[in-house]
Amino acid sequence: MIDDRKRGPPTVIVIDDDESVREALRGLFESVGLATETHGSVAEFLAADDPHQAGCIVLDIRLPGQSGLEFQEALSRSKHPRSVVLISAHVDVAMAVRAMKAGAIDVLTKPVREQDLLEAVNRALASDNTRREEADQTAALRQRYSKLTERERQIMAFVVAGKLNKQIAAEVQIAEATVKLHRGHMMRKMRASSVADLVRMAAILAD
Repeated sequence: MIDDRKRGPPTVIVIDDDESVREALRGLFESVGLATETHGSVAEFLAADDPHQAGCIVLDIRLPGQSGLEFQEALSRSKHPRSVVLISAHVDVAMAVRAMKAGAIDVLTKPVREQDLLEAVNRALASDNTRREEADQTAALRQRYSKLTERERQIMAFVVAGKLNKQIAAEVQIAEATVKLHRGHMMRKMRASSVADLVRMAAILAD
């Protein structure tokens, strides 16, 4: 699990090949207390990127080399998806639909109204925070599951399937009292408060 303290404060990453736009956006975001970094291309960003850094990306659609749209789509398929706000001087309907299908928080037309951009960035930061919290919770759950014995994992599978203790005992050919013992250990290790809670955990682990 990634410690939030190691991530540092959420950072707004601006990727735009126009230096004047980069500096204007840096000034806007820093004026409302947001940490900001800027890059002139996707390649420049990738050379310095820390995928564990919390935050979002404000991305120009038209960039030299890999376009903003292509990069956003690649990010959405990667192990480290990011919350992205796309901006461009020329946005058509097909482009906007393509971006939203790939998970863009918003697609805004330059010149962008400051309030519209700040609102989109705040939504992107909230989305990023939620995704990272869910990823951390899943990592912690997988770590707890890894500490179960083979027998406890077996018992967990039967419990999730709705089997009663006596049915489990018959299936694995052990005493019902032994099933209860393993089941208790398993529930404590998984920190499951109920069978419903355990079923929810199993569904997450299965993804």
